[in-house]
Amino acid sequence: MNSQTLALPAAAPVRLPPRPGYWGMVGGRLRRDPVTVVFCLLMLAIVLAAVFAPLISPFDPYKESIIFRLKPFGYRGHPLGTDELGRDILARILYGGRSALLMGVGPVVFAGLVGGSLGVLAGYAGGWVGTLVMRTMDVFYAFPSVLLAVAISGAMGGGMLNGMIALALVFIPAVCRVAETATTQVRGLDFVEAARATGAGHLMIVRHHLLGNVLAPVLVYASSLVSVSILLASGLSFLGLGVRPPVPDWGLMLSTLRQAIYVQPWVCAVPGAAIFVTSMCFNLVSDGLRSAMDVRLR
Repeated sequence: MNSQTLALPAAAPVRLPPRPGYWGMVGGRLRRDPVTVVFCLLMLAIVLAAVFAPLISPFDPYKESIIFRLKPFGYRGHPLGTDELGRDILARILYGGRSALLMGVGPVVFAGLVGGSLGVLAGYAGGWVGTLVMRTMDVFYAFPSVLLAVAISGAMGGGMLNGMIALALVFIPAVCRVAETATTQVRGLDFVEAARATGAGHLMIVRHHLLGNVLAPVLVYASSLVSVSILLASGLSFLGLGVRPPVPDWGLMLSTLRQAIYVQPWVCAVPGAAIFVTSMCFNLVSDGLRSAMDVRLR
């Protein structure tokens, strides 16, 4: 009897779901962190309130009224009262968020780009190039950040732009040191040596093998500097070296309202509360980002 071969249907290939990349895992960790999610939403609300301030506030932040000076909360449609010149505090808080966020984020972004580039250059090149860059950074890093920012802003004449430049110069050495340390740790690893052995140029090695590993610590550290930048920027405005009147600014509001602290203390506390809440949001979000980007937690 002839044997017949039975043709069995081919089994369908098992398709595994694609494994998420590094940034996908970071996003998943952030979504599973309730504290980070809550403060991310609060930070987003602060940013949107500052951007859409003309749509939220019914009052002009520059309109003065001697009759309505230092009125308490809820007085005649002013939810947060009025300041020493009769201007609506809610309107000035919303509009002041623009200058606070600009002076908080702008210097950190500039310092991240310049300091990160100098740190990668110093860490990868090493030798006299690395020594020259890092010793130059150490000269600025030796001064206290607050005193250095005050000195630079005072020498340049104050103002928002000069204050941002002063803060950026303060943050560049710190970011450069973080980037240089991360680059030094990565440049001697096997995959970098393998890329160098295959004939890859310096620019290709830095672009494809170093930046991806250096970006995480620099980004985490730069995000933590935003809260510091907001505090320093408010301090400069408080001393008259940052935003100039009549532009709304939280630090400037603290300076002008400090004389009325014995008359309306709660009204005076509003800009301080805005600075505290915004700084805390950026600080806690930075902490959550650090935990999510730490590959050792995998």
